[in-house]
Amino acid sequence: MQQKISIVELYGTNVFNDAQMREHLPKKIYTELQHTIEEGAELNASVAEVVANAMKDWAMERGATHFTHWFQPMTGITAEKHDSFLTVNNGRAITEFSGKELIKGESDASSFPSGGLRATFEARGYTAWDCTSPAFLREDSAGVTLCIPTAFCSYTGEALDKKTPLLRSVEAINKQALRILRLFGNTTSKKINIYAGAEQEYFLIDRELYKKRKDLIFTGRTLFGAAPPKGQELDDHYFGSIKERIAEFMKELNIELWKMGVSAKTQHNEVAPAQHELALIYDTCNIATDHNQLVMKSMKRIASHHGLACLLHEKPFAGVNGSGKHNNWSMGTDDGQNLLDPGKTPHENAQFLLFLVAVIKAVDLHAALIRHSASNPGNDHRLGAGEAPPAIVSIFLGDQLTDILEQIEHGEATSSIQGGKMKIGVNTLPTLKKDATDRNRTSPFAFTGNKFEFRMVPSSGSISGPNFILNTVVADVLKEFADELEKAEDFTATVHDLIHKTYVEHKRVIFNENGYSEEWIKEAEKRGLPNLPTMVDAIPALTYDKTIETCERHKVLCRLELQSRAEIHYESYIKQINIEARTMIDIASKQILPAVIKYKGSVANSLSSIKEIGGDTSVEQELLNNITENVKLFYQNLKILEQETEKAHHLQCSNQEQALFYRNHVAKAMEELRKPADELEMLVDENIWPFPTYGELLFNI
Repeated sequence: MQQKISIVELYGTNVFNDAQMREHLPKKIYTELQHTIEEGAELNASVAEVVANAMKDWAMERGATHFTHWFQPMTGITAEKHDSFLTVNNGRAITEFSGKELIKGESDASSFPSGGLRATFEARGYTAWDCTSPAFLREDSAGVTLCIPTAFCSYTGEALDKKTPLLRSVEAINKQALRILRLFGNTTSKKINIYAGAEQEYFLIDRELYKKRKDLIFTGRTLFGAAPPKGQELDDHYFGSIKERIAEFMKELNIELWKMGVSAKTQHNEVAPAQHELALIYDTCNIATDHNQLVMKSMKRIASHHGLACLLHEKPFAGVNGSGKHNNWSMGTDDGQNLLDPGKTPHENAQFLLFLVAVIKAVDLHAALIRHSASNPGNDHRLGAGEAPPAIVSIFLGDQLTDILEQIEHGEATSSIQGGKMKIGVNTLPTLKKDATDRNRTSPFAFTGNKFEFRMVPSSGSISGPNFILNTVVADVLKEFADELEKAEDFTATVHDLIHKTYVEHKRVIFNENGYSEEWIKEAEKRGLPNLPTMVDAIPALTYDKTIETCERHKVLCRLELQSRAEIHYESYIKQINIEARTMIDIASKQILPAVIKYKGSVANSLSSIKEIGGDTSVEQELLNNITENVKLFYQNLKILEQETEKAHHLQCSNQEQALFYRNHVAKAMEELRKPADELEMLVDENIWPFPTYGELLFNI
């Protein structure tokens, strides 16, 4: 009999949350801390001192021996340095954790990507306590560690991480959205919360098979692999029954996450074999970002407990769907009003329509920047490939909202399309309430009832980038609206004119049809929408004049910080493609080529033996010819890849030019090398092929 699990009792037990703060802090200290968390007031050092001591006592009661400032550098992972609570006084061991230690940590920043922001000899970096995201305990083989979410900045104050611009962007949109609400007569709301909910897709494969694939170990994806007899064409994996081994993994993962206050909600099999998804309940975008980082790290660690390997790469296997991460984004007040909720009669909801067209304008003006926020080398294999949103940013609104905006374009909106009720045709089944609008799975940025779903986000990436970009560009449009409305003589008329004008000028970004079609690519070009197929195409958006002006206007990132991030992203692309190319060369030279030559020799020996006895050798001869032809092409393409990789590595040029060379030459050479390799896999005896095949990897659990 399985042990009974109580979600209610488990949830948040390893989090220094509001309930724990109420219990462990003096009332005055608790009130002051909440004032800082909720209203952004400056943190008093004396408050931090009391909080630190209470946090230490709470953590040590639960077995913690160390604390760490848990931060998110530009490397795509979380980072941490552990310190024990131990202090020695006159030879006696005591425990200590000061307010100073809580508020600020110091880390060697020189080994993190700087992108030219700072000279390499400058090593000092600071971590700063983010009190808006609660501290938590992580239990693993190292014991129990108190993890304190922090921002990471340079000695000169520039952001070196992914949290800092996110926090700045939240302040920006809060300020501008409140201006709009006040103009509509709202005097009660004190704060605007930006909400996010990440749907994490991932693959699980057998760990022993994983360890036999150098490409998976070094790059996170398979660089070679012929299609198995069965893929996802039967659609039998999606929402299918979860296998027991996977269910055991999910059970442990849920328990781990619930204890850390991560709201793991929905789990299911995804479209591709061995692919799954975990969705969380939405939260404020800062906490949601932290939680998604915890999800990814926990998945990796817990998978090993079950003899599994978790793959977060966007395209670990060719020929089946890759993994993304839908980011559900919305705005709401601290007193419970969702600013993107249309209500029952959205044509009469001027406030909603104003916020709606603000998002439309922001996405249209900054489509390239938003596309960049979903960029990494792995996502280049997904976007625009008929399995994920196209690389063209567009908005799906649905029939109801599109109809209302078209009414406004041609006069006044007088009605809203209603969903009505749907009868299924079976008397014993209930009549269902029907939504006014269907969903569109092909849209990269879709309105889904009371939020937008940004569907381009890469599975291995942080949701910080997409969210801080969305927050900032929408804040900029809201500022423009507020500036105009504050000086309007006729508020109602000006609101109507703003909605009308904004929709007419930016409706080109709205597309409700099939985003996967070739026709849409042509139509998008006619509309002047940017089509940026790869990460390298999208990076320049970071340093557009309008990007710099927008980010500086709201003090989210300065010109230097944006330029630095562009350089970091170019470097990241260069390094990733270089690692993939070198891994390919290694596998091709040391594994595939020797195996094929060995098998070719055995076929040649069989051919000679059969010839000696006068037998029919047509089959053997054809097999030998096919192997010979493909191995010759394989060797030629291997040499080309070696040459192109070497040439790329020694280029003396800008990071952008080098990244373009890797994309145009090295990545192309990699594709050409793979073709004969996958052909050879189908010709060579599976007992001789040097590593597990797609069939083994995808269907072995």
